[in-house]
Amino acid sequence: MQIIDTLIHARWIIPIEPTNTVYEYHSLAIHEGKIIGLLPTELAILSYQSDNTIELKTHALTAGFVNAHTHAAMTLMRGIADDLPLMEWLENHIWVLEKKWISEEFVRDGTDLAIAEMLRSGTTCFNDMYFYPEIAAQQAIKHGIRASLGLIVLDFPSSLAENSNEYIDKGLSLHHELKNHDLISTPFAPHAPYTVSDEPLKHINDLATDLNLPVHIHLHETAFEVESAVTQNGQRPIERLKHLGLINDSLIAVHATQLNDDEIQLLSDVGASIVHCPESNLKLASGFCPVAKCLDAGVNVALGTDGAASNNDLDMIGEMRTAALIGKAVANDASAIPAMTALRMATINGAKALGLADKTGSLEIGKSADVIAIDLSELETQPLYCPISQIIYATSRQQVTDVWVNGEHLLKSRHLTTFDMKELKASVEKWRVRLAQTQA
Repeated sequence: MQIIDTLIHARWIIPIEPTNTVYEYHSLAIHEGKIIGLLPTELAILSYQSDNTIELKTHALTAGFVNAHTHAAMTLMRGIADDLPLMEWLENHIWVLEKKWISEEFVRDGTDLAIAEMLRSGTTCFNDMYFYPEIAAQQAIKHGIRASLGLIVLDFPSSLAENSNEYIDKGLSLHHELKNHDLISTPFAPHAPYTVSDEPLKHINDLATDLNLPVHIHLHETAFEVESAVTQNGQRPIERLKHLGLINDSLIAVHATQLNDDEIQLLSDVGASIVHCPESNLKLASGFCPVAKCLDAGVNVALGTDGAASNNDLDMIGEMRTAALIGKAVANDASAIPAMTALRMATINGAKALGLADKTGSLEIGKSADVIAIDLSELETQPLYCPISQIIYATSRQQVTDVWVNGEHLLKSRHLTTFDMKELKASVEKWRVRLAQTQA
């Protein structure tokens, strides 16, 4: 009998790979941060021994969610300037607040709030795009969550850098500092085609190719973005990025609400990924990503919440439900985006987009133990016929009871093990007062 770190006995295990699979009365064996066994409970009891044996008789275990696009620190702006169009919201409110308040302290406290919220709703990995990624890295490492931290690039100055070259230089320095950290990865993150000019984008493409890094960018988010680009330079943004060499298998295209059939086929042909952010797109009336068409064409479609300033939460369970429902409406097909597809979008597809599918996104032997437990015994999830459908269509994030990242138990019976909740709430209240005064 092998002695291991953690042994979890569950009512159901949904491994993600193979797809559409649910194991009943199975157990997960975890040792030194890795999954070393997934087997029937009766066999696990005979095979493994652990001082940390956990019985989850009414729970489903599955892979932790991969939030493939967010702006973590913007959680401190949750509820500011709601119900406005994207550019008015961004230019007249968000950028004004950022100009006054963005700092290492803001990013530290906002990222803490985001990590706490994400862990409590089952996210074990997030892909961020925001200022001071080195501060976000410190907080992710402190709290043990897996993070893909974008090396942000803009043409215009901020408190982080004066110009695109300085953004890139600082990003490269951070990449080299963190490149061997098990929990942290560092894609390039040019903000958008309309905020980054050709020369920096060419430079980013060359560096990303040399360093084998993804490129994470807002792309075709609104009709206004596309129309403005055509007016200014005669090209749709995707056409421009193709000319610059950025349409390739390293691309993570966020939002993609304005795609024609040729562009969908192009993204499929090169192996690019899309991150669908349905709730943010709905709230800002940005349009609808043609998810069913993209999936049918073979595009890898992941799922993200966007920032809490435009969502207004970081709830991947809610995001899966919204993606499944509006995907059916947009496709005019009730069979489009079935429950398992939505779950894959929130797990393995996100991991693939970030280049992390060898580490996370599914419960497979040899992968990191990034695991969540969802209690399906609540009245609202009864009667239960299919755990996968129940998670997508009936479950709330409050039913996520336990979360492990790399084998570490970060949420234990709804208790965050690395946070002082009183301290966190006090920090958030401090920022509420500051930002409210600026708004007034």
